[in-house]
Formats: sequence, C-alpha cells, structure tokens
Amino acid sequence: MSALQGAAQVLRRLWQALQRLARRTPLAALVTERDIPDALWQATLAHYPFLADLNASEAQHLRRLSAAFLAHKEFHGSHGLVVTDAMAVDIAAQACLPLLYWGDGTEALGWYDDFVGIVLHPGQALARRKAVDDAGVVHHYTEVLAGEAMERGPIMLSWQDVRAGAHSTHHGTNVVIHEFAHKLDMRNGSADGCPPLPAGFMGTEGARAAHALWWQAWESAYAQFKERVTIAERFGGAWPWLDAYGATAPAEFFAVACEAYWVNRMQFAHEFPSLAPLLDAFFQRPA
Repeated sequence: MSALQGAAQVLRRLWQALQRLARRTPLAALVTERDIPDALWQATLAHYPFLADLNASEAQHLRRLSAAFLAHKEFHGSHGLVVTDAMAVDIAAQACLPLLYWGDGTEALGWYDDFVGIVLHPGQALARRKAVDDAGVVHHYTEVLAGEAMERGPIMLSWQDVRAGAHSTHHGTNVVIHEFAHKLDMRNGSADGCPPLPAGFMGTEGARAAHALWWQAWESAYAQFKERVTIAERFGGAWPWLDAYGATAPAEFFAVACEAYWVNRMQFAHEFPSLAPLLDAFFQRPA
C-alpha cells in the first residue's frame, strides 16, 4: 500500500466517524451511564401507567438501565423527525422494562448488543414486501408497520404508536416492548417464539427439557388463540383480548404476549394462565 493510499484510508475512516457523530442524537451529551435528568425521567414515568406502577426500587433500577442503554444506542429521525431527549428516554424506559430483573446493566443489556441504531418515523411506515406462493408465483405488496426489528440490525418504530402506548394499557399493546421482544427471541437465531432459556428453567434439567416445557405450553396456547381469531374473522365471534396480530406466526404470538404481559400482567394472566408462569420464570419477575 502506498503512502497516498494509506492516507486516503485514514481520511475515509475519519469521515465515516464524523458522519456517525453527526447522525447521532445530542442525547449523549446530556445522558451518561450514571443518570438521566430527573425532570425527563419523572415525565416518562408519569406518561406510561405501567411504568408509574413500579415501586421506587424498580423505578430507580430501570432508570440506571435506561441511561446505560441510551449511552450505547443511536437514534435516527426519519422524514424530518427530530428525536428529542424526551422521546429517546421514553423509548429507552420501555425497551429496558423486560430487562428489569436480569441483574446489572452490563448483564441485562447484553441481550440488546447485536444492534446500535433505532430509526424513528413520525407515523406508521410503508414497507415493500415480496412473497412466493406454493405455485412459485411472486407477489409484491405493501405492508403498514408500526415497528420492525431486524435480525442483527436496527429497530424501526413509529413515534405516533410509541406515544400511544400510554393509552393502550387496557388493550395490552405496546409497540416498543413488542419489537424488543423480537430482539430477545432472536438471541438464539431467527425469531421463532422461543428465546434462549436459562439453565434450570422452571426446574428442568438441560436445554432440551426446558424447550420441551416451553413449547408444550406455547404451542397449545397459540393453536387455541389462532382458532379464536379465525372464528372472529369468519363467523363474527368475539375478538380475543390479545392483539390478533399474534395469530400470524409463533414469533408474533410471543411478541404480543410479552407486550401484554408487561403493560397489563393481571389481564394477561387471566387470559393465559398457562403462559404467565413461564414468562414470570423467563423474566425472573418476583412473585
């Protein structure tokens, strides 16, 4: 390599670093791993009922987790959206809620170490999709998205839907927790509805026994849920409480179950008594 080529590479790397800094939200200058300003934090807790319900110790630990999360993630606004500090704190708190009982920041946030970027749209986004049917015919279509988690890639969120999470607790829906649940699911490969389970999960011996226990409950619940959604769609039956989108795939069923579990555990446990103990054990939630 010539000296000129070497200098060019150094300049290119420097330019890329400057671009990354330019794209990053100014939040990093305000939030460190030590703390989030009290006014921002209290406003976030007050806006989301399921966060306001945390006790003082839980809220303080979530605050530390959220600050560490913000120090290692980058927010990007799309279509002219400017990501403010308050917006980033709102998302961080909800994203870290499932990590609340998993130890210190380093251990817990390791579940989210496969990505850095979070892309925020003002509203729902249109994604172009392609599917091949059983006859080999390619179909192109457009899908409306409130959020999307990409395997080993960034997360996209609709700010309109993020903010609406304050008013959907009774419905058990939350787009932030939904997309970050996909990230938990993806820790052991493509999302399939079963995240990595800890050793000795619910008294089992070995990973095979743990997964068998998990699937025994989840496959049965998923099949029953799909049937309820089908009856509602085709025959005018009552719609289930859980978001019907969960009937589209096991991975989506897991994600909608997680969002409902975290924002309205009481109703979730009533609707899915066989799944609530499994999520309690997975998230290590105290009784």
